[in-house]
Amino acid sequence: MLEALCAILALILVALLMPGFIRFVKNRNMIQPEYELGPDSFRKQEKPPNMGGLVIALSVVLSALLFAQFSQGTAHALLLFLIAVGMMGVGLADDYIKNIRQNHEGLRPRYKIIGQVGIGILFAVLCKNTVGTSIHLPFSTGFLDLGLFYLPLMVLLIVFMTNSANLQDGVDGLMSGVSSVGGLAFGLIATLIDGDSLGNPMVAYTCFALAGACVGFLFHNQPPAKIYMGDTGSMFIGGLFVGAAMLLRLQLWLIPICFTMIMSSVSVIAQRLYFKATKGKRLIRMSPIHHHFELMGWQAVQIDRRYIMVTLILSVVAVLAALPFRP
Repeated sequence: MLEALCAILALILVALLMPGFIRFVKNRNMIQPEYELGPDSFRKQEKPPNMGGLVIALSVVLSALLFAQFSQGTAHALLLFLIAVGMMGVGLADDYIKNIRQNHEGLRPRYKIIGQVGIGILFAVLCKNTVGTSIHLPFSTGFLDLGLFYLPLMVLLIVFMTNSANLQDGVDGLMSGVSSVGGLAFGLIATLIDGDSLGNPMVAYTCFALAGACVGFLFHNQPPAKIYMGDTGSMFIGGLFVGAAMLLRLQLWLIPICFTMIMSSVSVIAQRLYFKATKGKRLIRMSPIHHHFELMGWQAVQIDRRYIMVTLILSVVAVLAALPFRP
């Protein structure tokens, strides 16, 4: 019940704050410059403003901290905010360069990776000391202890998932729609395994808050979008998902719940490898793969609905996979 109230509060905060924020960024012309290499959806007559992810992040943090008063896992929330807000900071720097300085290249890739790796190392060390190096195995009560491999694997996972979330944010309504389902799934699983750790209720509140905030943002981001979340929002969401998975020791659950995000990265990697191997041929029309679907003639609404449906189905599987270790 409290988890649902937390989601509703985050939704209300986004609904109240977003109209004023849209006016604020519009008045300051905080709009990402044109990208000539993108599909037609990138070249709109009136480009929406950017950085709406700031409102999502603020709403999630405020809602979760308020409901932290009903939980003993506040330390877990602070850990979760460390990685989510840290990654948001990297995205914010990228958006600042794009929107304020009007440089489409944004933050240089090496600086972006340095920031992500640094945050990833810090969070992985803290997570290791908090919940250990063992991870849950799906559909069983078993664990896999990663031992010495935990830190390097988790840092790679953090960087990969954060960038995967960022890559998927390329169609109006897509990232917010998928993330609302993913947040609900992780929140529900954290609630089901409440007795496994005192931190689980707090992680549940945060994930439900993310779901509510993304639903609220979707009202302004559905096609045609009035505002984009930007790298600020997508990296916040990516960091929150991977952080929640690590604190719950559900790293393998990222595969079904964040499947569409992962496939965005896989499609980019596959496209580049195929392009180099065939000396110029393309595996798909454009990567990430949602742009391939756009070039096939799919409308943004169709892409959103199909991605949400896939995420919903796989999230049900993820919840079922967590039932064996319900207390």
